[in-house]
Amino acid sequence: MIKETTAQDFIQMEDKYGAHNYHPLPVVLAKGDGVFVWDTEGKRYYDFLSAYSAVNQGHCHPRIIKAMTAQAQVLTLTSRAFYNNMLGKYEQYITSFFGYDKVLPINTGVEAVETALKLARKWAYKVKGVPENQAKIIFASGNFHGRTLGVISASVDPDATNDFGPFLPGIEVIPYNDLDALAQALKDPNVAGFIVEPIQGEAGVFVPDEDYLPKAFALCQENNALFIADEVQTGIARTGKILACDYYDIKPNILILGKALSGGAMPVSAVLADDEVMLTIKPGEHGSTFGGNPLACAVAIEALEVVKDENLAENAMTLGNLFREKMNELIAKSDLVTKVRGKGLLNAILINDTEDSDTAWRICLALRDNGLLAKPTHGNIIRFAPPLVMTHDQVLECADIIEKTILAFKK
Repeated sequence: MIKETTAQDFIQMEDKYGAHNYHPLPVVLAKGDGVFVWDTEGKRYYDFLSAYSAVNQGHCHPRIIKAMTAQAQVLTLTSRAFYNNMLGKYEQYITSFFGYDKVLPINTGVEAVETALKLARKWAYKVKGVPENQAKIIFASGNFHGRTLGVISASVDPDATNDFGPFLPGIEVIPYNDLDALAQALKDPNVAGFIVEPIQGEAGVFVPDEDYLPKAFALCQENNALFIADEVQTGIARTGKILACDYYDIKPNILILGKALSGGAMPVSAVLADDEVMLTIKPGEHGSTFGGNPLACAVAIEALEVVKDENLAENAMTLGNLFREKMNELIAKSDLVTKVRGKGLLNAILINDTEDSDTAWRICLALRDNGLLAKPTHGNIIRFAPPLVMTHDQVLECADIIEKTILAFKK
């Protein structure tokens, strides 16, 4: 008799054969549809992580899957050694959608960040006139731009940096949400640009002061430095606007997108800029075998069309306000929750405990048992970011699950 594979078997397989570079919540998922996921035993959960905002359009959105399967049966990959009949259509579509002259298509979020950093340096040498090998890029402390050697060179998280040095030179890290520090750093004429997340998601959904981003943008323009927005997680309707920068009518000199650019169907990312910046990179100086492949192009066009047609930014704005209202009511009922922060449907609650405690982790286990999946970050912060296709009634039901779980939780 063949032994049935259990959830624990799947967990043990990952533990035995996979690298130990993740610490997942112990639930084994086998199916997703819209705002829901199901485990291997058929239990249904609300997904309140959305694959770190990659499935803003909901799991397995039928329009995205239809576009993907149709293109997959015709042509998936040509490399950039040749033209294909999808890339130009996609480039025209996405540049028009976001208002830029050019796009450089790539695959993952961190590849897009690395691409933007290379582009900023190239611009600094070719346009700004920075002396060779002297270009500097400013980062905000608490950032999370990925885990390549380049971007962890700007990280202050010891988990990201311990035993991975030496690191990339030409980087300065300043405090987030500190305009004086930025103004001081920009006095260096060799600064190529300032890269920033409009909201620091991995750091615990830190929302800066309302004047931070517009004044930071103005400081960059005054000092002839590029303002580079990493909207891999905040972009594509997550925060209640198509881009988080749209709250301030800012058009970044370089815009970085990923995650929901494919609706979670495959890795697709992009770097957008106008000609003065983008055309500094010449043939052979940067690229990717899979970047701009026909399959990714078809998927990304449809993923953005879904966001527009289903008014997902507006939905995120409305439901985000409702969710924060319910979470703020919870603060009055429980001494476990001390703060709620976020924009749109990117939110977090701060647990009244230390970063090195396991309280938030155990709360997430209790939430799992009650049918809602979330994950702690930085020990005592729980991030809540459901798919943007969620309804008003579903938000109320989920807020009720969270409230009941918190109120019943025993330290």
